[in-house]
Amino acid sequence: MSVITAYIEEQPAEFQPQLTNVYQLLKNTLPNAEERISYGMPAFFQPKVLIYFGANQHHIGIYPTNEGISFFAKELADYETTKGSWHLPYDEPLPEQLIVKLAQHRLAVVQHV
Repeated sequence: MSVITAYIEEQPAEFQPQLTNVYQLLKNTLPNAEERISYGMPAFFQPKVLIYFGANQHHIGIYPTNEGISFFAKELADYETTKGSWHLPYDEPLPEQLIVKLAQHRLAVVQHV
């Protein structure tokens, strides 16, 4: 069991399937990233933070840093976002391709800094 799967198991049962899907997408996209709990949320580092995600009462929060949100502003226009977060309601299908693109982008940015 990883620290992230342990985090998911601590969340309400109805949230776990979507959280597990997000985790698997990120794990498959970022296979060499270190998995941690940071700021109380699952996070992927390589060597700096790439992306966080977490369970909220009404949505999964994806936290790709301010840079990730601003870079994908057009693609995220139909979603609720803040300066550094993207909100995915539990009752809607996950935009898997966009999650993967965002994670790949963050990896490319961090590796070139």
